[in-house]
Amino acid sequence: MIKKTVGFIGLGVMGKPMAMNLIKAGFSLIAHNRSRAPVEALVAAGASAAATPREVAQRADVIITMLPDTPDVDAVVQGTDGILRGIRPGTIYVDMSTISPVTARFLAGKIAEKGAAMLDAPVSGGDVGARNATLSIMVGGPKDTFDACQDVFQALGKTIVRIGDSGAGQIAKACNQIIVGMNLTAIGEALVLAAKAGVDPARVVQALAGGLAGSRALDLKAPKVLSRDFAPGFRSKLHYKDLGIALATGSAYGVPLPVTGLIHELFGAMLAAGRADLDHSGIVTVIEDLARIEVRPAATE
Repeated sequence: MIKKTVGFIGLGVMGKPMAMNLIKAGFSLIAHNRSRAPVEALVAAGASAAATPREVAQRADVIITMLPDTPDVDAVVQGTDGILRGIRPGTIYVDMSTISPVTARFLAGKIAEKGAAMLDAPVSGGDVGARNATLSIMVGGPKDTFDACQDVFQALGKTIVRIGDSGAGQIAKACNQIIVGMNLTAIGEALVLAAKAGVDPARVVQALAGGLAGSRALDLKAPKVLSRDFAPGFRSKLHYKDLGIALATGSAYGVPLPVTGLIHELFGAMLAAGRADLDHSGIVTVIEDLARIEVRPAATE
């Protein structure tokens, strides 16, 4: 069976390894990014380059975007050299960014006017999941379009779920970011409490991992806190943005999200402190500031 030609726009921390996995899976890849270096790395691995999103759309069977925020996606789709200017009937556009569900539905309508189809398919799993092709992919859009993209999704992730119609994937991602934000904040509070009380936080993590408090967030992020490694797997400024989307969505549907609001403000404090580009596990630093202590493992006995 002939593999699809996939166009990939947005080669950041998540996008570049995702695009690389598509090349490894045998897809012909067309790459575009605002900065040139990631494109050159993919070209060296076998991809071809495109100068604009319009060119990507003209050449690809499936177009994927992985961009930071709603305005970025809107500009790439509707801009002067955007996807809408080049997309052909029968093409599938998959936005894997995290954006407003309202915008996702609006853009799906614009894509449909061109005889093409759109899926909103945000992901969870961070840079580790992107590199290892183990992402969780939550999809909104027509079922036949979802079915047609299974080979693409399987090259990128392990858990692939169609949530519902257009926008449903973004609703699911908002729910995901609420839970992850709460988990990371709870881990931060717990480890700061342990440290301030004179208890080894590393041993606390070891004990908690085997009980009901155990979670993937604890497994993956507590070691980063303990080693003071806040290199971004997922930047705090993006989690702040995502929680803003969740709050706006809650407002639109009449759902109070009081704890989400509090955590959004804690991430806002990270941004105000100049920590926007730290990993979102760095939310612990806000709690440390308040408690005037830094979480570190006790010396080995």
